[in-house]
Amino acid sequence: MKYEITIGLETHVQLATVSKAFCGDSATFGGAPNTHVSAISLAHPGTLPKINKKAVEYAVRLGLALGCEISRFTAFDRKNYFYADLPKGFQTTQDKYPICIGGQVSITLPDKSSRTVQLHHIHLEEDAGKSMHDQDPFDSLIDLNRAGVPLLEIVSEPDMHNADEVVAYMESLRHLVRWLDISDGNMEEGSLRCDVNISVRPIGADQLGKRCEVKNINSMRFARKAIEFEATRQIALLEKGRKVVQETRGFDPATGQTYSLRDKEDAHDYRYFPEPDLPPMVLTESYINKVKSALPTLPHVLLEKFQRVYGLPAYDADLLTQERSTADFFERLIAANTALAKLASNLIINKLLPWTSDSGHDLNSCPVSTTQWLEYLTLINSGKVSASAAAQRLFPALLESPSGNPTALATTLGLLQNADADFLAQLADEVLARFPDKVKEYQNGKKGLIGFFMGEVMKAAKGSADPQATTKLLQEKLMVVARE
Repeated sequence: MKYEITIGLETHVQLATVSKAFCGDSATFGGAPNTHVSAISLAHPGTLPKINKKAVEYAVRLGLALGCEISRFTAFDRKNYFYADLPKGFQTTQDKYPICIGGQVSITLPDKSSRTVQLHHIHLEEDAGKSMHDQDPFDSLIDLNRAGVPLLEIVSEPDMHNADEVVAYMESLRHLVRWLDISDGNMEEGSLRCDVNISVRPIGADQLGKRCEVKNINSMRFARKAIEFEATRQIALLEKGRKVVQETRGFDPATGQTYSLRDKEDAHDYRYFPEPDLPPMVLTESYINKVKSALPTLPHVLLEKFQRVYGLPAYDADLLTQERSTADFFERLIAANTALAKLASNLIINKLLPWTSDSGHDLNSCPVSTTQWLEYLTLINSGKVSASAAAQRLFPALLESPSGNPTALATTLGLLQNADADFLAQLADEVLARFPDKVKEYQNGKKGLIGFFMGEVMKAAKGSADPQATTKLLQEKLMVVARE
């Protein structure tokens, strides 16, 4: 408790473009090694890059969603360093003129409190290839399929102070890039990964401590472990009177520990200079407004709307806005009758989403149309079919016969509830006449017997008696019997 931890993140998001950042090679994940390459991504002499317009659009889309200032003038630079999997000997990136400035990420912590994390900037760049050290007993192998794939690097301010905030920040970013359809956010495939900058200082100190950068964290769990280990390591050094050395460190998932890789490079070590083969970009107001007008409604806006307009509990609204396709499906489903919002939410959360997980289909490929589901919900809302009968029998019947009419199926299955007063009165009279002793017990205060009478009427009606109408009728008849 003597120290404050300060954390900043550099998060790399692989963009879901068809081609690479500066050439037409495929940016698709996977494929046989070194098959998504060409003379340009292999950096053959005389080849020239060109800018991927879709990658620029995706950058602007994310910047607008995060409240960034979109740079009207932006340019590329060369970041010079040598890695075996960097064929050009430099990375094409943005240094002086990043495409997005500022912005913030809203996060929700485990205790349900929320805050915002401030961003420094977002810039557009290309990925390196991949070095594999476990495929051959003698040599490291290089796969350049990933070289040149477009990335957005989101650089936060040193604005987080514990692992919970970092995990919430990463989850929020992953949610947003998937919602905007600019990345699949798949950490296992490297579509979302981060470098974590960590420093510690005594509480009350004016200046931040020396930071160490832990590279290429590709899961929330590893981020948590790396932060906890590295903060503990730095505090232990300070407690012993030693200094923390600014450096770049790796993370070993097997041990949960960080280890030294190299001294931390500064900007001058990379000898940045303007990329001579790519012209600067000028983004016009009309272009930015066009991208802005195409943005979907953001998840936090729908979260508030689902609670305020449709009266959903926060829990339901949160689950329905986890995926854009789910939120869209929900709004299409209730478009004709918003009074069914809660029933529609129950259907999606309790039945349809589990069905998508089990079947491997998504909501949009469900064979039952939203019109049919709306009729299904109307049957429940009108009391013609009980919610339990609909969930247990009508729901699977519809999936098995997706062209079927919900009302017709409910009739065939004997699920329609009968609220006819004469029909129910006759059954109630028969049941009360058969159990006079139970009637007296009820009148003497054993009110729980109403359930017994209900069960007997349901048996006689083969489950078709309307529960509400039946309960009301039984209570009225038992009161009459009592007065007599």
